[in-house]
Amino acid sequence: MKFLILRRITQISILALFVLGNFYGVKILSGNLSSSLLFGKIPLSDPFALVQILLASFSAGINAIIGAGIIFAFYALVAPRAFCSWICPINLLTDIAFKLREKFGFKGEKVLNVSKNLRYYLLALALMLSLALSYPVFESVSYIGIIQRGIIYGSASALGIAVAIIAFDMFVLKRGICSHVCPLGAFYAIISKFALIRVKHDAQACTKCMKCKLICPEVQVLDMIGKESRSVSSSECISCGRCIDVCGDGALKFSIRNLRREK
Repeated sequence: MKFLILRRITQISILALFVLGNFYGVKILSGNLSSSLLFGKIPLSDPFALVQILLASFSAGINAIIGAGIIFAFYALVAPRAFCSWICPINLLTDIAFKLREKFGFKGEKVLNVSKNLRYYLLALALMLSLALSYPVFESVSYIGIIQRGIIYGSASALGIAVAIIAFDMFVLKRGICSHVCPLGAFYAIISKFALIRVKHDAQACTKCMKCKLICPEVQVLDMIGKESRSVSSSECISCGRCIDVCGDGALKFSIRNLRREK
């Protein structure tokens, strides 16, 4: 449970810092997840939002470009899709939906049967529409933005979106929002292809209990379980540590990727 606890502390702390920065003058972090200032000086920007803006208007402020570069470099180098499980507030809602599915026995049911590649098609569509309509399309409808602004600024309008997200993941498609629909998750999967921190599997310690596969939101990345000792190669892993938390054999852990060995 240690990584779950750490993720919750991180997610809640970041939202709390935004509230303190925006309303109480504690300038550690102010703004929101799309555009913010760290310590009142260092710009941070969502690189996916910047790409949409550049396609829509062919221009962007220097602070937005610098901020997007910082965030891009961080998530590209640290761990695959770390934003999705350690920062994004939607992860809190989809985890609630997952727990409710288990509690009420909705483990296998689904209304839709869609490929995980749908998120990549939606990513491409968002970029093409941003170019065609001269407007950052995903930013205008982003449920991520609505939820995080609702939490930060105390808007009740986000409540309906939150309920809809939980209901979708519960009754329509298991892990549907994050694992099938979200173009931002697809964007971070692409840019973190060479991220350094990966989950590593020790086949000799593994007893093939498959608890990790039951809990993993991107189970396709655990193709090596019980077969070979190596790190997760797919950047679709969200680096949440769930598999490590449930592994009683010590067969899974976070480690630094050995790029030299992969060549």
